[in-house]
Amino acid sequence: MKRARPRRPAGRWAGLLTEGRNRRSRALDTLRTPQVVALLLDEDHRAIEAAARERARIARAAVEMARTLAAGGRIVFLGAGTSGRLGVLEAAECPPTFGTDPDVIRAVMAGGKAAVFQAVEGAEDRAQDGAREGRRLTRSDLLVGISASSVTPFVRGALAAARGRGARTVLVTCAPAPGLRRLADVVIAVRTGPEVLTGSTRLKAGSATKAVLNAITTAAMVRIGKAYENLMVDLRPSSAKLEDRTRRIVSTAARVSPPEAARLLAAARGEVKTAIVMGRLGLPAPEARRRLAAARGHVRRALAR
Repeated sequence: MKRARPRRPAGRWAGLLTEGRNRRSRALDTLRTPQVVALLLDEDHRAIEAAARERARIARAAVEMARTLAAGGRIVFLGAGTSGRLGVLEAAECPPTFGTDPDVIRAVMAGGKAAVFQAVEGAEDRAQDGAREGRRLTRSDLLVGISASSVTPFVRGALAAARGRGARTVLVTCAPAPGLRRLADVVIAVRTGPEVLTGSTRLKAGSATKAVLNAITTAAMVRIGKAYENLMVDLRPSSAKLEDRTRRIVSTAARVSPPEAARLLAAARGEVKTAIVMGRLGLPAPEARRRLAAARGHVRRALAR
């Protein structure tokens, strides 16, 4: 009688929601192209709804980020694969949108910069590489670890090392599981469920993760005075489009004509907030800057003072 082969133990990924099979897409290869597209978009919609159910923890993460920035600390987005690339995108967009220093908000990708454009096989499995990045942080800093699966060694290693250094930590994942609360100070676990294409977390898990990161950074920036009404008042006009937007923002917020907005911006050396306060209160640039400093950069407070 032949002895039965011992069964291999299931890997750490087998029980993850993000690795499961989606019942709605079992016949994916038989669907017409419009049906495939409709299914993908509908599943993305469900993922965003799942992200909305985590809004309380997203808000906590935004508060942590705002506090870190207000105290002069640094923010690091860290991940591997799609998750890492979403962190790179978030960090890259902050300087032009909110006028932040690229060294203050940055991203770390498993496998290094080259992995942003081309997959570096095995990089996500190197917990020691993540730990090395985590040890670079201090008590003043915040690490946002991004892992769709929640089990990526690179991310887990970074979170553990960062916590050991006293840094604050956030985990963004799409695979809720027992024990995650021990990994970070704030855990945002979005239950996106199985992908249309099994295991391809660049799909709805990626969409939900991007929405979460957008919400964290934007809410944090609003909290520290990077917006007045719904206008971005710390943007850097690094292109013709942004230069035009800058003039329109000053014209709208200062309640002046476009030519006057251009004059104010020139007098304010391109500082949008300063130009707004100058236009609204009829002040010279130095006095407008003093009022903004006293208001900790909040335009509304500067105008009220």
